[in-house]
Amino acid sequence: MAEKKPVKKSARAGREADNPSIKDPEMYEALRDQGASQEKAARISNAAAATSRKAVGRKGGEAEDYPDRTKDELLQRARELDVEGRSKMTKDELIKALRDH
Repeated sequence: MAEKKPVKKSARAGREADNPSIKDPEMYEALRDQGASQEKAARISNAAAATSRKAVGRKGGEAEDYPDRTKDELLQRARELDVEGRSKMTKDELIKALRDH
């Protein structure tokens, strides 16, 4: 009987990619590593699993990256996502909170 080699997982992979609602854990992890929020990474990876990665890659918005937005724009987005404590956050804290949402 052949020995199984241990599969290397990132710390995040152990926590989130084992979630059965994530249909493409590899893509999910790549998106999280690029700074996508949990919600966005799950939405994109699940869409890719339902169709194809190539088809999902053609989609996409024209939104600015968080660092390119003003603090007021970040606050508005944080309001939409109901991020707690947003009114007292700095721009960098808002960016982190939005990415971790």
